[in-house]
Amino acid sequence: MLHPEVLRRLCLARDLLRAEDDARPSVNEIARRAGFAPHHFIRLFRAVFGETPHQYRSLAQIERAKHLLILTDLSVTEICLEVGFSSLGSFSTLFTRRIGMSPSTWRRRHRSASSPLRKMPPELIPGCLTLMGGFPPEKAISEKPV
Repeated sequence: MLHPEVLRRLCLARDLLRAEDDARPSVNEIARRAGFAPHHFIRLFRAVFGETPHQYRSLAQIERAKHLLILTDLSVTEICLEVGFSSLGSFSTLFTRRIGMSPSTWRRRHRSASSPLRKMPPELIPGCLTLMGGFPPEKAISEKPV
């Protein structure tokens, strides 16, 4: 059984890993902020969340990239940099490995070229958000073109 304070600190660390700001702290810095030694933090994080902190951060970056590919007209390179990757090759390889298709293919498959209003396809909006947001699943979250 995990002590509630340890779980609270791990959740704080998870939020820091998912943060979209420009100052992306290292895993060692996040461990320090959460009050853990780095190796202990990595072991605990994996035990609780099923992934290492690095894997969790990478998946969060890929999820953000998926949204940007649909909702914006930014190039794949611009999105790569926007979500925190410094190498287009690394980004494309990881995206393809995790999602099963390249970023460009993802964009073509999930974006309606005919609509000037960009919106997330309903099947890509998690059901929990539609329930929490109080809107029917057929309504998509939308954003005006950038």
